[in-house]
Amino acid sequence: MALKREGVYLEEEYREEIRYYMHDMERYTMSSTASMDQQPEIRWHMRPCLVDFLVEIHFTFRLRPETLYLTLNIIDRYVSRRVVYVKHYQLVGCAALWIAAKFEDAKERVPTVQDLAQICRDTYDEAAFIQMEGHVLQTIQWALGHPTAEAWLRMICCGPYAEEPKVQHVARFLMEITLFYREFVKYAPSSIALGALTLARYLCGKGRRIFEETEECLEIVDLLDVRLSKHVNDLSETLVKKYSYAFYSKAATFVVQYYLQGGRFSRQPLAPLPMTPVRSTSPRTFSTPASVSTTASDLSDDMPATPSSPAFSSDLFSSSYMSDDKENLPSPTFEPAINKQHAESIPDHFLPHDFVTFGRPALHSLNVSSPRPTLVA
Repeated sequence: MALKREGVYLEEEYREEIRYYMHDMERYTMSSTASMDQQPEIRWHMRPCLVDFLVEIHFTFRLRPETLYLTLNIIDRYVSRRVVYVKHYQLVGCAALWIAAKFEDAKERVPTVQDLAQICRDTYDEAAFIQMEGHVLQTIQWALGHPTAEAWLRMICCGPYAEEPKVQHVARFLMEITLFYREFVKYAPSSIALGALTLARYLCGKGRRIFEETEECLEIVDLLDVRLSKHVNDLSETLVKKYSYAFYSKAATFVVQYYLQGGRFSRQPLAPLPMTPVRSTSPRTFSTPASVSTTASDLSDDMPATPSSPAFSSDLFSSSYMSDDKENLPSPTFEPAINKQHAESIPDHFLPHDFVTFGRPALHSLNVSSPRPTLVA
């Protein structure tokens, strides 16, 4: 009943069948990094530029979170099967976003073909978007039922263990980071969601759930942890701004500050299973595998316990959460990331629908050899 009040509906009777079907569909709708490596012009250093562009459009139109993940899945599957030239890369991205929005979102939120042409500064004719839409759909054989990482996260959070809003928002921030980089493309969305949630729980000081963790999940945690520890200041400014809103529990501020202060994920060894006490020589006494004094303060419901993350000022996260979990609603105020290098100064009245000024140059006009070209909003 609590989930239904939050707008989440999951019939427990069909839960396992739903999970089996989602696993089948995610295997069927996976892309191939090996095929994408063979593109004659597209290079992996161009991907963050395109994803950053799509995140802005997605946030501007306040589309559902699933739409963004489905967009990147459609792009990856298309690039896995067709040769794509740099001059068409942005066109493919916009067409994929258009398809995903039609599949996932309400009709009034779907951008029009005129909107797409305006966003690309009329680099492409309106007919080009329509033609590319049909070509993309034919290439992916009209298979749009991709179970996204967002769908898996919702499924996991609908389980017997309810997650706090802050943990979910940190997990969503981490999941969107995985969209930018090649090393995450090969992993299934279910593993991405579980890995992001595992790291989010750790960062928020929650106990680990060893019984849920898989080897792929821990690989994703390690990849995220290494990237954030070494390149936290290289994260997409667009993504950091998006998740610096109080509506998202300031997840970006929290994660960036955690890693700027030197925090790291630590794999602790599994706790030993309880052993049968062995009777010692003295009566009524038993020896245990480890003679560790246990006090009431040492006991915890989460076993095995993990080190809690460094304590931060509670003022950073004192903002209240909204009662419903509709991620596509705007936040009244914007708060930029703390200690984030080169962060832009955003006025307090800045709202999501102002996030993109439709004056961005087409991606193919950028210097292809540059690993992180600068986009001018």
